[in-house]
Amino acid sequence: MSKYLKIGTLFSGIGAFEQAVKRTGIKHKIVFANDIDKYCKQSYNANYEYGKWYDDIIKMDGTKYRNKIDILVGGSPCQSFSIAGERKGLEDPRGQLIEQYIRIVREIQPKVFIFENVKGLLTLKSGRVWNEIVYPMFQTLNYDLHWKVLNAKDYGIPQNRNRLFLVGFKNKRDFSFPKPIKLKYKMVDFLDKVFYPEHAVSKKAAKGITDTTRLKKKFTQVDGEIALCQARCQEYNLRGDFVTKEYLNKFILSDKLKKTVLRYGSPDPEIAKTILSSSWKYHYASRDNYITVDKSNIRRLTPRECLRLMGFPESFKIVANNTQIYKQSGNSIVVDVLYYIFKNICKVMKWK
Repeated sequence: MSKYLKIGTLFSGIGAFEQAVKRTGIKHKIVFANDIDKYCKQSYNANYEYGKWYDDIIKMDGTKYRNKIDILVGGSPCQSFSIAGERKGLEDPRGQLIEQYIRIVREIQPKVFIFENVKGLLTLKSGRVWNEIVYPMFQTLNYDLHWKVLNAKDYGIPQNRNRLFLVGFKNKRDFSFPKPIKLKYKMVDFLDKVFYPEHAVSKKAAKGITDTTRLKKKFTQVDGEIALCQARCQEYNLRGDFVTKEYLNKFILSDKLKKTVLRYGSPDPEIAKTILSSSWKYHYASRDNYITVDKSNIRRLTPRECLRLMGFPESFKIVANNTQIYKQSGNSIVVDVLYYIFKNICKVMKWK
């Protein structure tokens, strides 16, 4: 490695890997970033310095960066593989972006790359999509490949979020994925102990959220310690985790925890919810329909709370509107998981 680590990110979103690298303290330079979403670019611009931005990966030519990138990271859109979606796989244009990711790796030839996607990619069409199509495409790169499904709740974040991570090394390396760590806190440790009226749901919505059948089926949960993995369509079906005014009033954030939150944005908790990208519509857009009349004592999570549950620190600047922040949080990768993966990569690559 030169004086600084040269990084490139694809489908960069709001910079989860950038946050992970920053947390290690290693000197680095973001050579380029990429995302087609203009609101992601807005958030990215407010939080990072970088060389070049690419809106469309299809139009990107990676050959100009050949052998000039130390590590390339990206997670292509996952909706076409997620069990919460229609699972069209590679028939969906978003699914085909995996091929673009592989093309860029082949053109750039980075020393290391990290690919992330949903666990559902492994089981699509009884595993044939992964075993017979996607993984063989990665094998054509002739990289030393390592893959594993990791859950955010095993790496210091209160979110039951299983994701597939594939790490490729240009040369053979004795790499192993990070071992799980014990969670110390509950989801409530990530929440503001405030009942925000603007995030309250209506009594009509609260009735659906607390329906006995829905609770038993684990579609919804109120004041839970171990949270639910929310469905993509939760904005229509009122799925996920919610908190009540009474519950929040029971807790006072200790000074020790406050310092942890301010430093990392994520004190180790106990398991929150999976924040899926489509959750934003229900979380905020329904405000005008419900909150002005007939409020209940149940509220959604705030945008900042969602960012904390993705491992983003308090210092992360929120410049986009709430609707976009909910979406960006759900589309991101959990920072802490990337942090521990990256630390293990640094060990085998001897990056100090």
